[in-house]
Amino acid sequence: MEIFTLSDLLDARAESHGDKVAVSHNGETRTYQEVQEAVGRFAQVLAERGTRAGDRVVVLLPNSIDALVCLFAVVRLRATAVIVNDRLKPRQVGHIVGHSEAGAVVTNLRLGALLKHPETAATAVIDVAQVPMDGVPPAVTTNRASPVIGRDLATLIYTSGSTGRPKGVMVTHANLLAGARIVATFLELTPADRTLSLLPWSFDAGLNQVLATFWAAGTLVIGSTAHSPQICRELAAERITGVTGVPPLWEMLTKRPSTFLDQELPDLRYASNTGGALRSETLQRIRRAHPGTDFYLMYGLTEAFRSTYLPPERTGAPPSAIGRAIPDTEILVLDEAGRRCAPGEVGELVHRGPTVATGYWRDSEATARVFRPYPFAPQGAVPEYVVHSGDYVHVDEEGWLTYVGRRDEQFKSRGFRVNPTEIESVLLASTLVSEAVVFADASDTGESVVAAAIVPADASEFQLARLEAYCARELPGHQQPARIHVLTTLPRTPSGKVDRARVKQEWTRTEDAGGVVAAGAGDHRATG
Repeated sequence: MEIFTLSDLLDARAESHGDKVAVSHNGETRTYQEVQEAVGRFAQVLAERGTRAGDRVVVLLPNSIDALVCLFAVVRLRATAVIVNDRLKPRQVGHIVGHSEAGAVVTNLRLGALLKHPETAATAVIDVAQVPMDGVPPAVTTNRASPVIGRDLATLIYTSGSTGRPKGVMVTHANLLAGARIVATFLELTPADRTLSLLPWSFDAGLNQVLATFWAAGTLVIGSTAHSPQICRELAAERITGVTGVPPLWEMLTKRPSTFLDQELPDLRYASNTGGALRSETLQRIRRAHPGTDFYLMYGLTEAFRSTYLPPERTGAPPSAIGRAIPDTEILVLDEAGRRCAPGEVGELVHRGPTVATGYWRDSEATARVFRPYPFAPQGAVPEYVVHSGDYVHVDEEGWLTYVGRRDEQFKSRGFRVNPTEIESVLLASTLVSEAVVFADASDTGESVVAAAIVPADASEFQLARLEAYCARELPGHQQPARIHVLTTLPRTPSGKVDRARVKQEWTRTEDAGGVVAAGAGDHRATG
């Protein structure tokens, strides 16, 4: 059968691979046929509780079989699923529930405390434990009266809010299926693949893992823990063929007590990184430990899901290299006047293709600013919209892209324009640092100076003087950090990425704090 919506995808897999295990979690499994039947039952309950086409339904659950069934049940009713990370706080959950104007929240008793916020008070709450997942399939198919089409909204994906309150990105069925098809294509997924799902499904990359696996009729194995030794055991015991992580996850897996670098994983065909630059040293250690595993580096943005990828044969490139456009996608590099940049010239990355979302929920001003008409369409063509990422890159003669940084994070130091990403890359190349965030801080004279929050690669061996000497040797004066904050960890967004906004908020100097403060959990050393 042809696939135009998420419901079509599930129905097609139930028809072609009905007896195959679709999902596994903590020893519990469901075949594609069983998932389809459970979705029908859940959709029936949601319809009886008042969910109609066009409604928003919040899914406040950890990654689980229940959450998977709920997602497909919501979209089967032509409603819109709003997947919320269960690690958020009541204020954040309240904002998403209120801003999305959700008609219902599906959750469990343990997470009910997250709904103790005024914005959630009038929203119906459905306890997932009260919804039958087994038994006789419903006699009535709930999506026939109001058919789902590809242009319908499937989900609102709320951004992490690193530059303000989270915005709801409007994503259609067609967007999600295009992303699933594209990733399944370049990762060469097949029904034999077993994908380990570790990223939250509220994160676009985490949701894509689910859908790309289903597109290929593979098996999704939902990770049971964030503890590195257990992740390593699951990789081996579940015979995982593919896994995707963010940089903090890969750093954790390459340090004790993890056994990732010591164990044999003959089934692990590929691994990939998203959500930020991965240190070259970390990538090299992974490649040496698992030479038979292809490693893909990916760059993307929530508004268009995935934009570029660096294939395994080029993963020796610098951390700032982000590859080239994913299939069926055009990446434009444009200057301030909207003209194409020449090779080597820095410009804004603009994404064109089938994964471009339809805008921001209830925010026409931000939508008009980010989603703009394709500037090179033939005269008289139907309008097509592209995403202006706010990220600056340059491209070489062969089409390979290098990340430069975000325009809104650049600042001036000693009269020179400073790009934090460039300095971070140098810090990470020192091998003394595993993570770094560079930002502008105030000096006694009122001028901006360079500050850096870093996590040592080896805390027991780290010497601040060695890093300062390295910076003096490798960086020009205007790029050298005037203050280095040495932390045990960096704050994270719910998707696991470094929370750059919180770093700057917590570590920007508000008064003269020269000298050295003992480092510890949440403490820092400031060099002035």
